Amino acid sequence: MTTPPEDAFDLEATRDLAGDAHIRVTGALDWESADELVEAARTFLHTAPAPGTLRLCCAGLTTCDSTGLTALLTIRREATAADTGLHLDDQPPPLRRLLGITGTAHLFGGADPGDTRVEGREPQAADGSPTPSQAQPGP
Repeated sequence: MTTPPEDAFDLEATRDLAGDAHIRVTGALDWESADELVEAARTFLHTAPAPGTLRLCCAGLTTCDSTGLTALLTIRREATAADTGLHLDDQPPPLRRLLGITGTAHLFGGADPGDTRVEGREPQAADGSPTPSQAQPGP
């Protein structure tokens, strides 16, 4: 028996009793798999009634390249047109980092683009000293 590679792409799409759509994304979201995710989202968004919310569970996402980001932006645009909320749940650090670097985190309910904390660390000045908001009050 062979085991699939860690980056093997897979989707699990469901609709809950409240009518919200859920897509669990596993593996690499890249040029090979992006169209599959967009089509899965479209299946929900273009079927009446459209879901009130589309939730993409990203906990199993291992990587996301620029084509994957384009797919997420396409889904966001189409969800907005369908008056459907879009949430990227359980964003792994590489996805959060990509969204932050590209300035798109705010589009997906991510961290404030001005938030420079990395993996729970407080922001620091370029020389490593605390920022003014971290400075201790004087005596």
